[in-house]
Amino acid sequence: MKPAKKTPSFNFVYHGTDNQGQNITGELTSSSLPIAKAQLRKQGVVLNRIRRKSKPLITWHRKIKPLDIAIFARQLATMTKAGIPLLQALSIIIESLTKPSMIELVNAVKLSVESGTPLATALNQHPKQFDSLFCALIEAGEYSGSLDIMLERIATYKEKSEHLKSKIKKAMKYPIAVIAVALVVSLILLLKVVPVFSDLFESFGSELPAFTQFVVSISKVLQQWWGLLLVLMISAIVGFFHAKNNSTKFVGFIDRALLKLPIVGPITYQAIIARFSRTLATTYSAGVPLLQALDSTAAATDNQLYYQATQQIKQDVATGQPLNAAMRSSQLFPTLAIQMVSIGEQSGCLDEMLDKVAVYYENEMDNAVEGLTSLMEPIIMVILGLLIGGLVIAMYLPIFQLGSVIG
Repeated sequence: MKPAKKTPSFNFVYHGTDNQGQNITGELTSSSLPIAKAQLRKQGVVLNRIRRKSKPLITWHRKIKPLDIAIFARQLATMTKAGIPLLQALSIIIESLTKPSMIELVNAVKLSVESGTPLATALNQHPKQFDSLFCALIEAGEYSGSLDIMLERIATYKEKSEHLKSKIKKAMKYPIAVIAVALVVSLILLLKVVPVFSDLFESFGSELPAFTQFVVSISKVLQQWWGLLLVLMISAIVGFFHAKNNSTKFVGFIDRALLKLPIVGPITYQAIIARFSRTLATTYSAGVPLLQALDSTAAATDNQLYYQATQQIKQDVATGQPLNAAMRSSQLFPTLAIQMVSIGEQSGCLDEMLDKVAVYYENEMDNAVEGLTSLMEPIIMVILGLLIGGLVIAMYLPIFQLGSVIG
């Protein structure tokens, strides 16, 4: 399905009177001035004046996050299930939104639907916000006359996916923040405090302990080359993100390395299996053909290694292999998932078995994240002890020699 050309939308400010003769002022989004006037006439508004709203010189739009799309899907699912017409549901959602970028997005979708475009095509005009899975399920719902059911499934899927991501992010935010603060404090000590102590000890003419000399050497290097080190660090960060956005091989290397990390690796693995199973279960139960469902599932794994493996599974299934055999040949999926898929294929309830696999690995990931959170406390204490405590000890070691030197 090729994305159609986007319908332009503009904001109009109007002043007029309603049916009771009371003055009203408001804003309206429409594709042109004549259409805006016609819309207001339908609402019983007698216009005094209307003009296109001028755009500010500087606009700051917050980026649309996957959580915003999940909330949009839930709102739309709830209203369509309640029997509210699609256009009216979109209008209600627009009124409830506060983020300008989301208002602009939903407005564009509403205008496309008003012009007679199917909802799936309207959403497909915005591939950054609505992925192929979202659009494929909406398209299947429109063709089968079960749009409310599909929206409910999409909303549930998006909510569970975001819950999965938030669990991992929540577990990593605290240790990253603590380590970052520890590094900043260590740099301040090395650049400002250590030189003062070094000058003080040298004035007594005593030889510094080896550990203190090592810390002083690091401090001198940082003082002399801090500019170059800062440039190198910024260049490394910029280069990392540039390579991540432009190099498939580099992304594959990072994804493989992430899976091999001692603590984070198992959690990442469980999250990938859960996403794979959840996405495939959602698309397959919606009536999407298995090969097309595997395409959406490959993108949802969010891992280059498993993306390539899923594409290979798709090719194997296209040649007539059972899904479980194709998964086994990839050597990347756990035995439990393969066995459950095999049972599902034999019993004709593949979507139910995949859903059970997703629930199992989501629970496993939750338990692992909780265990990681409790394990992080002693690890952070050790890191803080090594960084801050090590610097403090290095500075206090010569103090024990000062008495003998002064005496």
